[in-house]
Amino acid sequence: MYMKINVKNIKEKLFPSKDRRSKATGENDSMGILDHIEKILEFSKKFGIEKCLFKCKKNLDYIHAKLGINPIQSVLFSHFMEKSDDNNIMLSEIAESTKCSKLRIIKYTNDCEALENKKLIRCRRDRDSMSFRVPREVCESLRKYNEFRPDNIENLNIEQFLTVLERLFDERNNNELSFENMKYEIQDLINLNMHLLFCKKIMSYNLCMEDLILLVCFCHLSGNNNDDNIGEHDIKFLFEDTSWFRMIKKSISEGHHNLVSNKFIELNNSDGFVNSESWKLSDRAKKELLSEITVSRSFRKGMILHDKIIPKKMFYNERENEAIEKLSSLLQEENYCKIIDRLDGKGMRKGFACLFSGAPGTGKTETVYQIARETKRNILMVDISETKSKWYGESEKKIKEIFDSYRAAVEKSDIAPILLFNEADAVIGKRMKISSENQTIDQTENTIQNIILQEMENLCGILIATTNLTENMDGAFERRFLYKINFDKPSAESRMNIWTSLLPELPEKNAGELSQKFELSGGQIENIARKVEVDAIINGEELCADRLAKYCKEENINGYTAIKRIGFTV
Repeated sequence: MYMKINVKNIKEKLFPSKDRRSKATGENDSMGILDHIEKILEFSKKFGIEKCLFKCKKNLDYIHAKLGINPIQSVLFSHFMEKSDDNNIMLSEIAESTKCSKLRIIKYTNDCEALENKKLIRCRRDRDSMSFRVPREVCESLRKYNEFRPDNIENLNIEQFLTVLERLFDERNNNELSFENMKYEIQDLINLNMHLLFCKKIMSYNLCMEDLILLVCFCHLSGNNNDDNIGEHDIKFLFEDTSWFRMIKKSISEGHHNLVSNKFIELNNSDGFVNSESWKLSDRAKKELLSEITVSRSFRKGMILHDKIIPKKMFYNERENEAIEKLSSLLQEENYCKIIDRLDGKGMRKGFACLFSGAPGTGKTETVYQIARETKRNILMVDISETKSKWYGESEKKIKEIFDSYRAAVEKSDIAPILLFNEADAVIGKRMKISSENQTIDQTENTIQNIILQEMENLCGILIATTNLTENMDGAFERRFLYKINFDKPSAESRMNIWTSLLPELPEKNAGELSQKFELSGGQIENIARKVEVDAIINGEELCADRLAKYCKEENINGYTAIKRIGFTV
């Protein structure tokens, strides 16, 4: 006797389809974590926490798999999530929402602490009350990723590091973080970012943990808030024990505190008198700990990223073209590293200081941009006007900060950036003879130049200075430039190439005539090309040889003076 076996039925029992699995579990595969939270809310509001644990097991299991929290915590978290737009959630509200007595809700306090330790909620503990909130990043993470992905705090840049630091201090200030927990979180943050100069340096001081936290707080106030007037109200939030804080305040004010005696923090002056109630991060600490911030912020507006530089065809005379191609080749990272290693091995200076000289419009600055683009080097642009200050001693300080910042940029960059002193005539001219009428000004100018000369001597990186006026350059600067390229006015052939490049529709014959008749710089030819484009847009005028000649005469109204060559060229 043979029995007919329904293979399809057996397979369906052993390996149920998605539809059958969904019916069996009460789940829909399209449900995300917020959908499961909604189901838990719906049921627990009607029947309370205990019944919800049995009736919503599948939903609770899903939450457990995603967040690693137990069923009770999952129910509580669902109710916290419903009130996530409130930054002051009381336990009594959760009790009412879950049909739980206010007395019974105390039983779940440990579960609330577990949610807090998971960073799913924050708890604010005031003297007489306790309230909760769900951080915005938790809601965003659940919405975007269907799980909670805590913010990454490893391998941060200095700006990201300071942002995390600010958040930790804000949470401590709001009593959402105990001093002990803040201490451990800051310690972890530093240990996970030892690639930062800040972390390396501050750990090298071997401070006790309390002093370390206080110094980090001063760095936060100075770095994030630019605060040089720090009083007791700015740091009091750190300490839970008021008597301990009074002792610390007294030792700082009297100059006995370890951070004061080691010159990490100092008292402010007011009208020439020491103000024992106002403190700041010392210049030494700023220089050692916040130099990376200076890099990130001081140069932000002047930072030119190599991949943002628009490619531009440049035309040079034969001698200049050869020199520029050679310099560009030397600055390719592979070649540059070999050269640096060799110079270092022979005890020679490793810095590349280059001078581009020539009349305005000859392509000096644009050449720096194109070299940076080709060699994948960012440019840190120095605004010379910002180095000048009417206040005595400030200009010297700014120049020092520029080179301190550049050193830090070189250390933190995979490929050394280029430090560009554009139109550097104002800082590399001949040193002044100090006169009685302008003694302070002359002395300041000379001090600035001495600082630059010393920094060029110790340069570790690439400095390029451009100048229009070399006759007035101090001989001491000329000797410190390893490579010097003088940009002559373009030859007739180069001018023709520039004409045809900028105005492709210009007949070759006309381009040749213009290049022979008018000795213009590349910048002047570009100005004329821009005028032609404006005419075409505004007036609809076609290219006209007579109008081009007119524009050439206007550009050349003051003539063209070649710049005297200096030194030797590449």
